[in-house]
This record gives sequence, structure tokens and C-alpha cells, in this order.
Amino acid sequence: MSMRRDVHEEVRSRLHEAAGAHEPDRERMLARIERGMAGPAGSGHRATRPPAFGWMRVAGATAAVAGVLAVGGYAVASAVKDEAAPRQQEVATSATPTPSPEATSRPPAPPAPVEPTPSRSPERRASGPPPSRTPSAPATERPPAGPEDGPLWSDGSVDPHSNDFWAQSNITLKTRGQLTALTVRLKVAQTGGVSNAGAWRSLPENDFTLAVAERDGFLVYTWTLKEGRTVPAGEWVFAGQFDHARGGRDAGKDTYSVTATAASRQLSVGGGFAAVDDGDGDS
Repeated sequence: MSMRRDVHEEVRSRLHEAAGAHEPDRERMLARIERGMAGPAGSGHRATRPPAFGWMRVAGATAAVAGVLAVGGYAVASAVKDEAAPRQQEVATSATPTPSPEATSRPPAPPAPVEPTPSRSPERRASGPPPSRTPSAPATERPPAGPEDGPLWSDGSVDPHSNDFWAQSNITLKTRGQLTALTVRLKVAQTGGVSNAGAWRSLPENDFTLAVAERDGFLVYTWTLKEGRTVPAGEWVFAGQFDHARGGRDAGKDTYSVTATAASRQLSVGGGFAAVDDGDGDS
């Protein structure tokens, strides 16, 4: 910008000097006009051109001189105009206004709250209740209904001939109808030194299978009626014999359970054991 301004100043100065130094030579111009009107020297005759044509040439020369002066003035005016234009442009340009402290200290306006779009409610399916997350309990045998269930009655007792080293637990069944299925289970708590010493039943031995095993702190006897065999109506006894540690034994944790089928009906009985007094004072 500074270099351009210096160039314009120099051009402007030179144009002013040229315009001031230019002085038209009036006498020279008039002499030139007269020579033109007189015609070429030594012709020996007067000019044949009419006077009107001579005056036209004078007018043309005058107009040419005026044109030269006008062009010089126009050049000076253009230089001055070009120099004034950048200055006017510089004056019109202004710096970006600095925001006032009040405007910058205002907190931004909070955004307008957006109303939540209501979500679609889940469709209800015409199905049953959802499955429970609680794991189902493993299948267990049917709990005893008590000592009696329909035509089947039961009782558990400690045989009166038991002693300080040996014992026998008796399960007595009474049925008023024929049984087509029967399972009898005796559980003897491990009170110390308890071990299998034998077993028997009042029904035919070949009609049943016997299994004896120790399980979860118990000595377990299981009698199962074979398939195709039946138990007639009547009273029947199942007995388990076992040795135990010396001294009197507590049978409070011993239990029995019985499941049976009579006329397509499922039956279930069970209970505990109680000592039987034989009249001698021993239990």
C-alpha cells in the first residue's frame, strides 16, 4: 500500500509540473496559420483556395490546441482521482467493534426443553403367565399322608427284643384291599456303630426285592414288590435289623414311608418309631 501511494504521488507531481510548464506560443501559432493561408513560397500565383477553406483550417488548428489542453487536464484530474480513491477506502474501513462486558458476561440462554416422545406401550400377548425364574425343586417322593390313607394303615415301632448292641425296627401294614404295587422304606439314623444285621417280611420273599445302603447319615432298607405280583388284604410286617454302639439307642430320628396302589388309587403313609414295653422294663 505504501509503494502504491508513492507511485501515485510521483505521477501526480510530474503531471502538475508538465501542466504548469506548458505555455502555448500564440505568435507561433498565428504565424503557422498565416503560412497556411498564404500557400507554398515561390509559387508565383495567389492561392486558388477560397478564403472560407482557410478559415476552416484555422478553426481546426485551434480545436486541436484546445484538445491537447483538455487531454492534459483530464490526465491530471485522473491522477488526482486515483489518489483520492484509496484514501477514501481506507477511511471507510473500520475495525470490528469489541463486545461490551455486559454482553459477554451474560450466560447463554438454555435450550428449549424437548418434550419426550411417548413410547409405545408393549403389546400384551395372550399367553400364560411368565415362567418363574425360581428353579423347580427336584422330583421327590410323595410326602406321607400320615399313618393311614384310605384302605391302608401303618405303624412303626422298636421291637421289644432289642438290646444294648442290637435292635430291630418293625413296620406294620394293614390293607383292606389288594395292593398291585408296594414300596416300603426304612431309614435308621446313624447314631454310632449302626450297621446292617439282616431284614425280613411276613410276605413271600420271592415277591420282593431288598436293597440296603447308607445314605446321608442313614442306613436305608427298601422293599419293592416285583412287577406282576400283588399283596392281598390283611396285616403284614417288614423288619430291619442292625447293630449299634453299646448302650441304649435313641430312635427319635428313625422314619419309615410306604407307597402303594390299590384299585388304581395311589396311597401313601409314613411315620416314626416308638419303643414297645415288653413288660420286663427293657426297651
